[in-house]
Amino acid sequence: MSELYFMVTITDRMNLPSFEAVYKENHITTNFITLGYGTASSDILGVLGLDNLEKAVCFTVVTDKVWEIVKKGLKKRLHIDIPGTGIAFTVPMSSIGGRRELMFLTEEQNYEKGEESTLKDTAYELLVVIANQGYSDLIMNSAREFGAGGGTVIHAKGTGMERAEKFFGISLASEKDIIFIVAKSEEKSAIMQSIMKNNGMTNKAKAIVFSLPVTDTAGLRLIEEDEESA
Repeated sequence: MSELYFMVTITDRMNLPSFEAVYKENHITTNFITLGYGTASSDILGVLGLDNLEKAVCFTVVTDKVWEIVKKGLKKRLHIDIPGTGIAFTVPMSSIGGRRELMFLTEEQNYEKGEESTLKDTAYELLVVIANQGYSDLIMNSAREFGAGGGTVIHAKGTGMERAEKFFGISLASEKDIIFIVAKSEEKSAIMQSIMKNNGMTNKAKAIVFSLPVTDTAGLRLIEEDEESA
């Protein structure tokens, strides 16, 4: 059995092709890439050897076995342990909505389904929705029907989208919205099902949704007060 992880890579934009090459060699065929800026002070940047504030952020799904291989490759080939190269980290995943969606995200990684998550009994989960650009409002409407509050949207470009016809019988656009939604764990399944029903692969949004466990929260006072007064 395998465990699934949400892998995040942050590096200078000019280094991204080298990271993508390592991932492709290790059968990671689907990535979602967005751009960002570093915010460290110039003194800290000097210590870390980071001269470029322009960053690329790459999101992908990996099995535990693939992550161990990739981590070794990043250390050996890209010298990621040297300050200034970049960072990569993983977060255990709880679930992915849909079997075809799971296969699409983990193709060639020899994933064998095990338990949903290594973290148990979390009060909240982070839902990650990846969809065609321009449908975030419709997706949030579907999520709010079953208790979701607000969400945060970032724009990204998907790689490996040409493989979509193999899994879904349709083509997928490379320009994507990624929506992050923090929801109560007991409402997670209903929210994910609503998003998949109203905005999934049979709809124009072509959304994929999965969840990550949240160990603790701050800033959700109104939601928590509603629970106490119920």
